Parts: sequence; C-alpha cells; structure tokens
Amino acid sequence: MADAERRKKGEEVIQEVYAGDVVVPPAGANDFADNMLAQLFAEVWSRDVLSMRDRRLLLLGAIAALGEGMTFGIQAKAALKKGELTPEQLREVLVFIVHYVGYPRAAGLIGVLEKAIQDAQASA
Repeated sequence: MADAERRKKGEEVIQEVYAGDVVVPPAGANDFADNMLAQLFAEVWSRDVLSMRDRRLLLLGAIAALGEGMTFGIQAKAALKKGELTPEQLREVLVFIVHYVGYPRAAGLIGVLEKAIQDAQASA
C-alpha cells in the first residue's frame, strides 16, 4: 500500500476507533501522528482477526496497568459511543482488572470511568 493510501486508511480507522472524537492533524504536520496513522491504525487496528471490541478490551487492560487515566477515559467513552461496551461492562472491567493491576491504579480509574460514562451519555 502506498504511503498516501496508508495515511488515508489510518485516518478512516482512527475516526472509527475514537467515534469521531479525535482531531487528526494534516499530513506532514506531525511526524509522530503520520507514523501512528500509517502503522498503528492502518496496519494494526484495521486487521480483522480480532473485533474492535476485543482490541478495545485488551487496550483498556494495558492502559489500566500503565495507570494512564486520560487514555482510559478516551477509550471508555469511545466504547460507549460505539455501543461496544455498556456502562455496566466497563465497570466490570475495573472489578476484574483491579486484581491484576492493583487497587491504587484501578481506584484512580473509577472517577475517570464515571466521567467517560457521563460524557458519552451527554453526547448521545
């Protein structure tokens, strides 16, 4: 796939992944974004072996383990807006992963998750 095609595909996939909530910089404006779109979104998120929901659940677990609250909230909101997970299922994610990532990390995500749920419901 040519670079321009990969970029275009990456732009389409990132909009799908984030339910249209992410602003994509123009091509050439940011090397990091250009590489991310061409590789992560055009090549990885677009694979059809796992569903978008499966990928999102894996990512939520990884993000929780890293303690990345902001990104956890963004992913949770996208999952809600796209109908991939319900608020109850997202809350259950925290109940489950607390035993693997620890109470301090998971507890720090409770407020982030509740805000994502409120934001998704407000934009519905």
